[in-house]
This record gives sequence, structure tokens and C-alpha cells, in this order.
Amino acid sequence: MHRDLVDALVAAADAPGADLAPAALVIARLEYPHLDAAAYLERLDALGGHARECIDRHQHETGDDSLPARIRSVNQFLFERERFTGNRERYEDPRNSCLNEVLDRRTGIPITLSIVYMEIGRRAGLRIDGVNFPGHFLVRVPQEGGRDARSLIIDPFHAGALLSEPDCRRLLQKHVGSEVAFSPSLLAPATRAQIVARMLLNLKRLYVHMRSFPQARDATELLLAITPSALGELRDRGLLAFHLNDITGALRDLQTYLTLTAVGQVDKSTRDERRQIWEHVKTLRRRIAGLN
Repeated sequence: MHRDLVDALVAAADAPGADLAPAALVIARLEYPHLDAAAYLERLDALGGHARECIDRHQHETGDDSLPARIRSVNQFLFERERFTGNRERYEDPRNSCLNEVLDRRTGIPITLSIVYMEIGRRAGLRIDGVNFPGHFLVRVPQEGGRDARSLIIDPFHAGALLSEPDCRRLLQKHVGSEVAFSPSLLAPATRAQIVARMLLNLKRLYVHMRSFPQARDATELLLAITPSALGELRDRGLLAFHLNDITGALRDLQTYLTLTAVGQVDKSTRDERRQIWEHVKTLRRRIAGLN
């Protein structure tokens, strides 16, 4: 991986403000190395301007400037006029995780459609936060009215549907079953770093499933750049290097992982995993010895 891609993602993730598009477009360079990010940022600016016009037009015609009315205007603009839609037929297509493709093709997965929704909504004057909901990314719009006012929960994958708490409970059951108990904390605003990491985890999973190990390692490299303490990503980068016959890289990462996980108490699954990785390390050492 080129160092400039890592540096670009770190800079975008650490930049002032809440913009997500610059970081998302850096991630898209995993698939499109020569992507012209500026052109897509300009397109988002234009879409945001048009969404603002729709809000203003509705207010002028009806006198209704309530938050639900503004959201309905954004939904009408994005999902009826611009025809953005969730890609149910080819959900696992890596293009669904690339913001440039989502803007070009008007289709994507929950997290990328949510980024489009947030970026256009902000440009139209709305405050919109991401929600790192298990199994299905959502967005939330804080309502005016003080601390007790509940945020509106919106599902951009399903044409901007407003979700009640029972809807969220059903969504959780559908995607993760009983593995996670519902809690209002699951609807808390996500940080930019959390959103960027989830995008990368989605791509990494797809690449591994497709056995595109070089791209999976690149995604892992970017994950480690923004979450350097993620030991699981260090382990996975080593295992991917092992698959790619990068003996030096694999040995470095896997030995470091074993050293760091040796500190403190570990559960049975981690102990079993450490034994498997130790076998990989011994195999790698034998390979190096055979080269000398």
C-alpha cells in the first residue's frame, strides 16, 4: 500500500468538523486508485443545495418548517427525485462500499447510503448523526425541545423510513438475533472514527470472502492506521500476509500479536487462537531457516 493513502485517511479522519465524505472517498481508492475526490465533493455540494431548495420550497408553500417536514423534503428529494435506493439484489458488491460508485449508481448498502444522507442533509442545514446500529447502519436527527426530546431515527437503506423503538428492536432481532440485547445506547451517535472503521470492516470482510487477499490486507492496513490498538486487526494483517507468502510481514505481525496478548488474562477462545497462531509462527520460522 502506498503511504500517501494511509496518510490521506488519517488526515481526513482527524480533520476539524464532522465531514465524512473525504474519508469515505479515500477508502474508495482501494478500488479506484486514481479517483478524483474533488469532483464527488462538488457533486455532494450540488445535491445538498438542491435538497435545501426543496426544504425552502415546501416551507414557502405550506408554512411548515418543522423538523419532520424538513426530513420529508430531504427524503422526497433523495429517494423519489434522485432515486437513491438500497441495493438488495447485489448487497455484497464491493462497489456498494465506495462512495463514488454509490453517487454514480444511486445505490448502496446502509452505511454508504447513510453517509450520502448525512452529507447532503448537513449541506441542506440539518444536523444528522450516524448510528452504529448492529447489523444495519442508521442515522439520527436530534429534535428541538430540550434534553428530553428524542432523536428521530431514520433508515436511509429503506427510503428514509422513520423508525420507532419497537421497529429498532425488530431490526436488531432480524440482523443479530439474541446475540445482542436491545438498549437505547445502541442508538447513540457514532464518531467519525467508528463510522470509518465500520466501512473498512465491511470492505475487508468482502475481500476475504472473495479471496482478494491483497485488497483485504490494504483495508486492514487502513484500519490499523485509525485504530492502532486493535489487536485483532494486527492478527488479521499477519494472517493475510501469511496467505500472500509475505514471510517477513506475517512473522512480524503474528509475533507481535502473541507478545501483546500474552499480557493479562485471556479466555479459552483466545488461548486456542494463540496456539494456532504459534503454529503459523513456527512454520514461518522454518521457512526462513530454509532460505538461509
